[in-house]
Amino acid sequence: MRVALFTETFLPKVDGIVTVVCLLLDHLAQRGVESVIVAPRLGEVNQYATTRVIGVPGVTLPLYPELRVGPPTRSTYNELKAFNPDVAHFIHPVLIGTTGLLMAKRLGIPTLASFHLDLARMAQHFRLGMFEPLVNTFTRVVFNAADFTLAPSRMVQREMMQLGVREVGLWGRGVDAEKFNPAYTNSDMRHALSDGHPEDRILLYVGRLSAEKKIESLRAILEQVPGTRLALVGDGPARESLREHFAGTNTRFMGYMTGETLSQAYASADVFVFPSALETFGLVVTEAMAAGLPVVASRVGGIPDVVDEGRTGYTFNVGDVPAMVDGVRQIVSSTERLRQMGYDARRFAETQTWPALMDEVIDHYARLIDRHRLHHVA
Repeated sequence: MRVALFTETFLPKVDGIVTVVCLLLDHLAQRGVESVIVAPRLGEVNQYATTRVIGVPGVTLPLYPELRVGPPTRSTYNELKAFNPDVAHFIHPVLIGTTGLLMAKRLGIPTLASFHLDLARMAQHFRLGMFEPLVNTFTRVVFNAADFTLAPSRMVQREMMQLGVREVGLWGRGVDAEKFNPAYTNSDMRHALSDGHPEDRILLYVGRLSAEKKIESLRAILEQVPGTRLALVGDGPARESLREHFAGTNTRFMGYMTGETLSQAYASADVFVFPSALETFGLVVTEAMAAGLPVVASRVGGIPDVVDEGRTGYTFNVGDVPAMVDGVRQIVSSTERLRQMGYDARRFAETQTWPALMDEVIDHYARLIDRHRLHHVA
């Protein structure tokens, strides 16, 4: 089997979408599936492990300066045709993906599109709500152009079907429970996260430092729940404004982390806090749970699918700061409660393995290829 993937974002940029794409490429290689990926040219990334990267030149987006976008070219099509794929997978088709869909149709191969980016809610967040009907129409038309669609959560699956997208399956999100593990607890890391006060309760945020993440709302917890400290792991365009916002509070900016350092950060904190207004799934939530942290997170994306209210954490409506504060207060009110919720979070995360979820995607590929061949034989 040969699979061509199309994505609007890729390495060296790192985010939830890129993480999933890399995990999928790794799994395809492990299963003996050949792959190629068409992605924006963000650097000198021409190869990922065994997968060749077909770079597409582009321009910077004003609202998302870390990303460069542009349509695939004639040479992209020629390289794709030379690879001779059996199926094409589109990671939330927008500009690269929609052009790629036309290329796949021209090559006569089956297509699968997966939802990863809530453009309608992004339009609302950036006060561009007048474009929401256009975005919804675009979503319906583009995803119906593919032979099958995968949604990352039950909520998104329902919303897509309400929009009129026909065949919508479910592709949940897993976690590497070995990489994110309580065993990585580290006293030096805890000392760093707490700015030298490891006896306090450490609240951890991991992700992009940007306006849509609503990170500024976390200040209310520091002000209303005594003995708490906040560690922010990540970087982004809101870094400097957040430094000003949290000046004088028990907040530590840890910068961007990867690998074992990130694993230690998760495992050495006490509670994971995630007030994001925009999230398709929220991979960091399951990573934190795997590290043994109870979660207090906004009720967006796939988060309601993984947080068991009162047992592994609490969720709240976007912008409901009192509910967020109350969730943290309940968790840290008792050492035993904190310990038990962290234990239950870890146990749940152990059931969410990536290999099983990625095998389901390969099964979809095989089904689409078989259906395509039967249709053409008939």
